[in-house]
Amino acid sequence: MRAHFHEELRRLEQRTLDGLDLVVRALNRVLAAVRDRDMELAQLVIDDDDLLDGRYLEVHRELLALIATQAPVASDLRLVAALLHLIRIIERMGDQCVNVAKLIPLVGHDPPVDERLGDYVRRMGAQVRTLILQARRAFAERDVALARDLVRGDDLVDELNRECFRRAIAIGEDEDRREWAVTMILAGRALERIGDQAVDIGEQVAFLVTGLFEEFEDASHPEASRV
Repeated sequence: MRAHFHEELRRLEQRTLDGLDLVVRALNRVLAAVRDRDMELAQLVIDDDDLLDGRYLEVHRELLALIATQAPVASDLRLVAALLHLIRIIERMGDQCVNVAKLIPLVGHDPPVDERLGDYVRRMGAQVRTLILQARRAFAERDVALARDLVRGDDLVDELNRECFRRAIAIGEDEDRREWAVTMILAGRALERIGDQAVDIGEQVAFLVTGLFEEFEDASHPEASRV
């Protein structure tokens, strides 16, 4: 029975981590849709979010069934708890990709694009993709140092997000141009949230390995607490 339990737990961990691959696919598509003002690709991102929602429901239900039938303890219980948290983060990452996709029809096929602002958003997207892949690797390899390094990468996303805002404020008085800039601010905000969520995954890695939970970026809680 325990051998079957551990096999099921490994399978559910893989299903969860594969959900991050679905997020990367959605992110790649939505960034291409932003770049090309591709309404059909944006709609595909929205439609395919059902896959991530289904993955969340599947993994969540089966993890709860393991708790009910196997009563995991110690490190096994930490893994179950971390996976429950992780699959929820993944579902929310998908929601942020959808939020960006829903902005694309608002700007039309030929908006008055500001290249500098557009470049900030593209760079944010590329950095967020790197963070997702790094978080996936850190969890799979139980690499706490790699998990902590996510903060450094997220700082770059935060700075690019601030640059987006500053550039949008300085973009001028043209109404159409300002409207497009506002949509880019909203897109940048969604990407910034995905970066934060990647750091959340890193925190789960540290919890899984050490049995301690700490918020990597929260200076108001400098002390870890044992869970």
